[in-house]
Amino acid sequence: MILPKKTLFFSSIIFWCISINVLNAEVKLPAFISDGLVLQRNAEVKIWGWASSKEKIIIDFNGNVYKGEASIEGKWEFTLNNLKAGGPYTMVVSGENTIIINNILVGDVWLCSGQSNMELPMRRVSPLYEDEIKSANNPKIHYIKIPQRYNFKAPQENIESVNWQEVNQENISEFSAVAYFFAQELYESYNVPIGIINSSLGGSPAESWISEDALKAFPHYFDEAQKFKDDSLIKEIQNTDNQNWKDWHNKLYNKDLGNKKNPWYNQSLDTQKWDEMDVPGYWDKEKIAGKNGVVWFRKDVQIPKSMLNQTLKLNLGRVVDSDSVYVNGTFVGTTGYKYPPRRYTIPSNILVEGSNNITIRVINESGNGGFYLDKPYEIVSDDKTIDLKGTWKYKLGAEMPPKEGQTFIRWKPAGLYNAMIAPLLNYKIKGVIWYQGESNVKNPKEYQTLFPTLIKNWRTKFRQGNFPFLFVQLANYQETYKEPTESSWAALREAQLQTLKLPKTAMAVTIDIGEWNDIHPLNKKDVAKRLALAAKKMAYKEKNVVFSGPTLKSKKSKGNKIILEFENVGSGLVAIGGELKEFAIAGADKKFVWAKAIIKKNKIIVFNESIKDPVAVRYAWADNPDKANLYNKENLPASPFRTDNW
Repeated sequence: MILPKKTLFFSSIIFWCISINVLNAEVKLPAFISDGLVLQRNAEVKIWGWASSKEKIIIDFNGNVYKGEASIEGKWEFTLNNLKAGGPYTMVVSGENTIIINNILVGDVWLCSGQSNMELPMRRVSPLYEDEIKSANNPKIHYIKIPQRYNFKAPQENIESVNWQEVNQENISEFSAVAYFFAQELYESYNVPIGIINSSLGGSPAESWISEDALKAFPHYFDEAQKFKDDSLIKEIQNTDNQNWKDWHNKLYNKDLGNKKNPWYNQSLDTQKWDEMDVPGYWDKEKIAGKNGVVWFRKDVQIPKSMLNQTLKLNLGRVVDSDSVYVNGTFVGTTGYKYPPRRYTIPSNILVEGSNNITIRVINESGNGGFYLDKPYEIVSDDKTIDLKGTWKYKLGAEMPPKEGQTFIRWKPAGLYNAMIAPLLNYKIKGVIWYQGESNVKNPKEYQTLFPTLIKNWRTKFRQGNFPFLFVQLANYQETYKEPTESSWAALREAQLQTLKLPKTAMAVTIDIGEWNDIHPLNKKDVAKRLALAAKKMAYKEKNVVFSGPTLKSKKSKGNKIILEFENVGSGLVAIGGELKEFAIAGADKKFVWAKAIIKKNKIIVFNESIKDPVAVRYAWADNPDKANLYNKENLPASPFRTDNW
């Protein structure tokens, strides 16, 4: 029978409505409540999701059955009480449909957040931890990476599909190094499963991780958050940024003399008239000083027969800003921005015995271009290393005006909180570890209130009381100075130190394990160990653990000396490597000079014979206080401090 067109239309409508109802009837869970899930032990744990209005929901987990129904709005949640550490378990969630979640562990869940030093994966620190990576295998540590997204309109209830991962050889390279080593320390100490939620984003300032309502205390950030609720504005900025990027790079490519008929990466290119420059180094003292654009670098290297017929490593330190690398005219790799270490491989079939050419096309977008000092520049085989430092030939391929800066919308206030923290608020956690601050160095005074606001904001939103919040103080970084000086990095560390006034907070001091020329120092294991010590004290309530280096308690003046007293002295104060360094003293004129500092019965006496009436003392007050050597006997460094507020 052929139905009339009108009947067909109404039949289609009915079918569509039924389909929609079926879809709505499906029980749904947050994306991260999935296979490999880790639930917090010894706590009231929520499992929640969505379904049809008033739909009956059943959860079957570890011998217990929970029954209920969705609200009129289609939301539901259950509370699982006093779960004991163990697993793996299976959970069955049933409504109109059934969801089975496998490989669930019960243990301790830690939220790890911040900017790039928290995000930095194991592959980036692999030169320091080859053995740890090769031996990584622990099915009791599960890890999840929250998708890097932003949202300015409202807190999100869910995230995109994600997968919990066990620690094994297949995935360890992408785990946050700090988070992994932290989890490993806790697992070895307590033998309970550890869940790591990595919600971090490189370059992100603290204000991007704070909710909109909490930002009202900072009107300029609150107003900026309102501004970026406009999708058309975001699109306009993105289009402008993208077009500027394309235009600059297209003009660069077209102007680049090294890209013409006889490319400058050709092995046989005549470079007799090229200039010379020492690598590593910067070109501010060369003929191309002050120029932006493309500069080509070439060097001929002698390769012995013993290094042939094998894949070799090519390490080229770090380059400002981006590079493309050729060996004997063959492209071997590229890196698009200045921070990552340049680690390339040379295929076994492109080298010859004797002379071989390495060519680097360097793009400098603005500022001073060149090659970072104190980094490896070498060709490496299993048993031999060829040093590439020294004289290189160079030639300017194209000069360009400085490239316009990009608007990093993803870093704007409240955006990351809404998209990367808000969806987690129902999830029970043991605590937070936090590594951030580099992006707020320009305004350390503001950070004195901004950072505590973030901590209190998260504690309020998670509704789990004052959970432990453990953070990393900024590492030593940048060049050293011969005389005492002002420092925004030191001031930011001070703001972090002051945040310890909040309950259940602790700080890992790292001024001894940074790198002067790398904002991403490789040593992440010691960072994690110090965070783990703090966790043992704050989260696991170990009474006798020494979790912190010395922190200033008080100061008093006595004649031409200032006497300092400390907390967290552990077994006692000690100067590592000889006399105490990095102490400075000043009188009423506020002019600091280096001081003599002596440990006496866990106090420190500071003086300079030229200052009769000292007023203030500073310790390790510099971007890079590389000689700072005040520790406790537990080998934990003292935090930088000052007694003045000048």
